[in-house]
Amino acid sequence: MALKFYSLFSRTERSCSEEKSEGSLTNPRVPMDDDDVFEDSNSTELTPLSAVADAFEDLSALLKAKGFDFDLDLKTFCGACSLVSILFGCLGIAFKFAELEYISKVRDLTGASESYGTLNNIIDFDIQNDSVKTPGSLTRNLRRVRQGLDLIRAIFQNFLSSDDYYLKEAASTAYAKTCAPYHTWAVRTAVYAGMYALPTRDQLILKLNETDESAEREMIRYINASLPVIEYIDKLYTSRNISLDW
Repeated sequence: MALKFYSLFSRTERSCSEEKSEGSLTNPRVPMDDDDVFEDSNSTELTPLSAVADAFEDLSALLKAKGFDFDLDLKTFCGACSLVSILFGCLGIAFKFAELEYISKVRDLTGASESYGTLNNIIDFDIQNDSVKTPGSLTRNLRRVRQGLDLIRAIFQNFLSSDDYYLKEAASTAYAKTCAPYHTWAVRTAVYAGMYALPTRDQLILKLNETDESAEREMIRYINASLPVIEYIDKLYTSRNISLDW
């Protein structure tokens, strides 16, 4: 049975940016069957933002139905995360580095999904090989993807809590909280310099193919649905005594 957001991505990726996936390594647990929670796609045309909200609502519902000890399928997770790259593209040059890093990490995780199967397996593999924080490790990549999801969530939250015409304050505050502590000085400097090139509020809504009302609705959906997913990922680390300060 086809998962909903895989078909959604093919319909929405042209709106702002695009990406694809490639292969890697070894030793999986057998993932549990997600078909009873995910539904078949329908023919309704979705905007990039509504596609992302749908995908994360499905992930959130799956985690709530199965419990936070559930061994989440890596390919399913990556399918939802791949949609978010479109939103980075809509933010323009300020977040180009974050977009490229995010796309690269999601691609690596997607490529590893056939070999490892689940999120738990990639972390367990890196623990066994003492490579959890090694640059390029899948556990490190997962950590960076989680930060990307949180960055978009924080930008949306700030966007909705202010009527500012320009996005600089909303985006700067979100970046400072979610990603800046883990980026080098050079990356932070480039991101903050690029904040002046962010689209205006109206331009962002137009790029997302939304109205004021629909953008607010879909952003709230993503904010609410992404939080359980972010918390689930954090628990994968903390339950193994891996700190979150990196």
